Amino acid sequence: MSDAYRFGIEEEYFLVDAETKATAPAMPAEFLAQAKAATGGRAMSEMLQSQIEVATAPHTDVRAARAELRHLRRTLAGVAAQHGLAILAAGTHPTATWAAQRPTTAERYDAIMDDLQMIGRRDMFCGLHVHVELPNPDARVDTMVRMLPYLPLFVALATSSPFWQSRPTGLKGYRLAANDELPRSGIPELFRTMAEYEEYVAALVRAGVVEDSSYVWWAIRPSRSNPTLELRAPDCCTRVDDSIAIAALYRALARHLTRTPALNAGLSAVGRALAIENKWRAQRYGISGTFVDATLGAVKVADMLERTVTMIEADARALGSLGEVAHCLAIARSGTSADAQLAVFAAQTEHGDPLRAVIEWIAQATLH
Repeated sequence: MSDAYRFGIEEEYFLVDAETKATAPAMPAEFLAQAKAATGGRAMSEMLQSQIEVATAPHTDVRAARAELRHLRRTLAGVAAQHGLAILAAGTHPTATWAAQRPTTAERYDAIMDDLQMIGRRDMFCGLHVHVELPNPDARVDTMVRMLPYLPLFVALATSSPFWQSRPTGLKGYRLAANDELPRSGIPELFRTMAEYEEYVAALVRAGVVEDSSYVWWAIRPSRSNPTLELRAPDCCTRVDDSIAIAALYRALARHLTRTPALNAGLSAVGRALAIENKWRAQRYGISGTFVDATLGAVKVADMLERTVTMIEADARALGSLGEVAHCLAIARSGTSADAQLAVFAAQTEHGDPLRAVIEWIAQATLH
């Protein structure tokens, strides 16, 4: 089935009070048990008690994936409502303060918090993760490195974190700017083979730094628990269709890179450095910005996206996701969640509480 490029989607949400939309001070134990039961075990806790995660089953049909993701959001929201709670899908909660959050009690999370200290306590962010199974699992590191120039596109398309602790950040995607405080995060190193990657992980394990590769939190990585290449860069998208579009684009690109092994095969340190620069520009300006191209100079994000969509058109068609990939172009035209949040904020600045209006928009759009 790996030739079908099976894929799965994980989304992290904020758990909030249904009335005030403030982050939940603690997750009721019975809520998590009910959420797991209602979703068939596809809901799980996160590092903070004000967060919860869902994970779809592996899919080959993008429409089935969309239906399941909608079902998971609605089911989780229904269980939350029974406890006076709701869910918000966004990279940051606009008004929450990190100091008020409680870590989830679990052996893994306890160890991470002990290691990261304040950085771990401040890790109050929600992301979108997309897993894609490649025909050859040993090719995941090679594909990962050749995917690096496209990572900023996923960041730009998913921006949903323009506010942090009741302040506009000036960035469309603040989440990654803060997330990069974590060790072993950001853009991966230029490893060429799975053997090189495993040698790196083995050195960390021997030194007692990590237990296994699941503590490598790069923006894209070979998954430890699944035979997949996992995209981790995007913010959690407020709108389901945006999540599906980004997943479809990533899946089609993974197929294209697999079937075109020469594409980006010679990616150099300069290419990686430009990917890092463009990732920052995606965080700062979102889909309205420009990227640095070594040959062309400044390139509009929308233009790079259009060229990329054209390049992978045959792959998207083969995977039955041409319409979903095309929705990425619609995001570039109409804006991301961050653009919508900022528009709501600007419209309400002189009328009442603009941040409360933003949060209400996120809550409604999460389940739309």
